[in-house]
Amino acid sequence: MNTSEVAKLLGVSQSTIQRWVKQLKLQMERNERGHYHFNDEDITLLKSIQDQIQSGTLLQDIAPVQEKKVRKGAVKTGENNAEVERLFTIVGELEAKVNSKADSVTSYQLLQHRREIEELQDQILVLTNQLDLLQSQFNEIKTTIYPDKPLVFDNGKVKRKKKNLVSTLFGF
Repeated sequence: MNTSEVAKLLGVSQSTIQRWVKQLKLQMERNERGHYHFNDEDITLLKSIQDQIQSGTLLQDIAPVQEKKVRKGAVKTGENNAEVERLFTIVGELEAKVNSKADSVTSYQLLQHRREIEELQDQILVLTNQLDLLQSQFNEIKTTIYPDKPLVFDNGKVKRKKKNLVSTLFGF
């Protein structure tokens, strides 16, 4: 049975079962994912712990259970150290490759951005020169069309456009 099934059977939460196992240092079988797997003997033991707690005994006052021999499926340390070291080495190499690739991508992007900035600066320079040229042309036109002298009519007479007969009659 797994932790949730045992918790339902005893009427407690999963975290309570896990706390009992950890605080009482019970050696329970675990699967390959590290989840507890309880057999009938373990369930009987947990029921007796629950009875002691319900009778008023504090969890820390419950007598440690006799040490059980390591069972099949329990997590063992020290065995596959060479394999674990090899995996750590491979992971380290992969991290180094990823970091190297990230650095090269970043360098490429920085160079690309620098090129784009230089192109934009060149365009700004061209536009500034064009603006200066247009400004000088505008100033030339302004001085030739609008001299600083006041406008004077010839002989003081203003020539008026003659209206034809139709526009005179209808007010156009």
